[in-house]
Amino acid sequence: MNEPNRPPAPAAPEFATRDPGQASFWDERFERGFTPWDQAGVQPQFEAFAAAHPAATVLIPGCGNAWEAGWLAGRGRTVRAIDFSPAAVASARAALGPHAAAVEEADFYTYAPPFAPDWVFERAFLCALPPAQRERYARRLAALLAPGALLAGYFFVGEPQKGPPFPIVRAELDALLAPYFTLLDDQPATGSLPVFEGRERWMTWCRNEAAAPAR
Repeated sequence: MNEPNRPPAPAAPEFATRDPGQASFWDERFERGFTPWDQAGVQPQFEAFAAAHPAATVLIPGCGNAWEAGWLAGRGRTVRAIDFSPAAVASARAALGPHAAAVEEADFYTYAPPFAPDWVFERAFLCALPPAQRERYARRLAALLAPGALLAGYFFVGEPQKGPPFPIVRAELDALLAPYFTLLDDQPATGSLPVFEGRERWMTWCRNEAAAPAR
């Protein structure tokens, strides 16, 4: 059920591109203004976590409009937000204005950030990926983060459905990340958008001392 005064998620129009593993899929949606995953701001759990880790350098993959990057950059934080969709990057840079330099067009699997991230912020990135890429996602995160660094954000948990967004079964998420990360915090998300409502969780995972994954 939607919260009072909150509009329902818009129905998806017809699109030419069908493969969310391709940048063109996301280009078409940004160009046509269909972004039901876009928060148009930052959520309280993100703000609270950022305030509790004021010195953390932050990487935001699959950033979309990158509102969180703008929020962090505006407070003097070291942050990079990346997306492989040129239309998403253009939209984010327009939205961020003076902080547009925090956003880069890049492939998450090959991108080398200009700093060692203390925190990777997950927000609608894992659930946007084709499920076949999940193992690669986990390995790349583990390669990017040093032991003790954090993966924290919103995870879309539930039974499989046609997507994106693609929910992940909780047991599968645990099995995916447990070889590299230890779960520190898990709580229901607050203020979720209709497309995610009731199935988002705020989680914090810490990179453990496991051997470096194969790239």
